[in-house]
Amino acid sequence: MPSTLGLFAHIESLHGDRPWGSVLDAGAGVNSAEWLLSLPPDRWTGVTAASGHAAQVRNAVGDRLRPVDRLLLGNWMDPGLLAGETFDVVLADYLLGATEGFGPYFQNDLFRRLRPLVSGMLYVTGLDPYVVGDAPTPAARLVREIGRMRDVCLLLADETPYREYPAEWTTARLEEAGFRITSARRFANRYRPRWIDNQLNMGLRRLSKVADRTLAEALAGRIEALRAEAHAVAKAENGLAHGYDYVISAEPAAIP
Repeated sequence: MPSTLGLFAHIESLHGDRPWGSVLDAGAGVNSAEWLLSLPPDRWTGVTAASGHAAQVRNAVGDRLRPVDRLLLGNWMDPGLLAGETFDVVLADYLLGATEGFGPYFQNDLFRRLRPLVSGMLYVTGLDPYVVGDAPTPAARLVREIGRMRDVCLLLADETPYREYPAEWTTARLEEAGFRITSARRFANRYRPRWIDNQLNMGLRRLSKVADRTLAEALAGRIEALRAEAHAVAKAENGLAHGYDYVISAEPAAIP
């Protein structure tokens, strides 16, 4: 897939010479926090719904967190979270897909929830779904199978997989929420061996929670067979080319 830094560089080019001011990292992760704090904005506020993830972010950024910066544990389904505050820039970095794990079925309302917080620009990064649709090439089939295998293991472990939405769905929800789209661009994905291992290992780690050990052992065997096949194709084709990430920029629309 395109490097996260590449997507962030695109956002920087869209933002141009405008000051960043106060920034809300609405789905704070290690990559987004490190990038935003490197700019740096006048103040940074990060929000994540997972305590373990918050610890990872805090450990990664370390002493780059200034007294004016905040890392909050919260869920956007909570109407009181950051109520009354506004930010010059809001970043929703893969937040739409992650929402399924912490607020199932809330995706349709996510941008409406963020709208009062945005006084300037909203930047959204996302991933077109790759576990559905046609698989016209061996690489596409493998990407789809890896995603489905990961999700099967998460479900059997009583966890909720992420649910991604295509760029067209996202732009429609943004407009419904009162935003005007200023830019939308897709970036072709080419998945490398590290991605293959990360996704399959995510599933493999969940198999200890599967009560049916015969099923768990069969899934572990299938994971390793899928890993070997995916690595072979990725080596021959310089990665697994399939699907797109996207970056959308939007600003609050004028009230008629």
